[in-house]
Amino acid sequence: MSATTDSGKTYRTECTGAAHETVKRHSSDEAITLFAACFCPFVQRAWIALEYLGVPYKVDEVDPYKKPQALLEVSPKGLVPGLKLHNYNPPRALNESTVILEYLEDVASNTTKRSLLPPRTNPYARALVRLQADHVNRTLVPAFYRYLQAQDADAQIKGGQEFLEAIRGLTDLFERMEREIAGLGLWVEGGDLGYVDAMAGPWIFRASIVLKHYRGFTMPEGEKFTAWTQRLFSHPVFKSTCSTDDLYLDSYERYAHNRPNTSMVANAINSGRGLP
Repeated sequence: MSATTDSGKTYRTECTGAAHETVKRHSSDEAITLFAACFCPFVQRAWIALEYLGVPYKVDEVDPYKKPQALLEVSPKGLVPGLKLHNYNPPRALNESTVILEYLEDVASNTTKRSLLPPRTNPYARALVRLQADHVNRTLVPAFYRYLQAQDADAQIKGGQEFLEAIRGLTDLFERMEREIAGLGLWVEGGDLGYVDAMAGPWIFRASIVLKHYRGFTMPEGEKFTAWTQRLFSHPVFKSTCSTDDLYLDSYERYAHNRPNTSMVANAINSGRGLP
């Protein structure tokens, strides 16, 4: 049953559960500082990459709604994630989750030699992965927020259908890669975490908690999709960046009831603009 009453809960400012333990393990100064908010799926993308690629980093949990000066110095809009790069004098910065993922891939290629992407010797496979990532950003992520923010029954039904179609579009792209190249990432049994697992996983995970609670959403049926989500949610790196369910339920109640000025993302969805 979906929740219908706005209890006034607000977003959390500190991770819980496994994510909290990961924050504690990364509390010492490093060459890279990740500015993070515990509830943010865009942050989780970057965090997954840092953990999987083995790039040393420190976590700085911030409240992006209060926009502290330290955050604004690395992300001009005050959005998370942001990276502060201390190996430069003065330090330099990067923002935008997809840019950060690409940067971390490049860093790891010169240091840890780990990668979430197919090898450079297979440019077509890399291109197919980027098609999947493009679908996630253009279609799946906006559909998640439109569904969650929809208030009347008709809009919620339409939003649910749109989100399911976005998931089907992603699985079609997974299947295309499996036909043309070979299955990559956690889509295939025995595979390891891949680029699109990191790109899409935070929203699929939140759908299983937040959309289920607030919209009565059920995940698509299908053996391969179910197996993918199980492998994703149980992967040690993914789990290490996840908080407990209650943190997400509290933090996303404001989206579910479409409170005014919930976030820049919510405002963009309400106005029909692209995500900030």
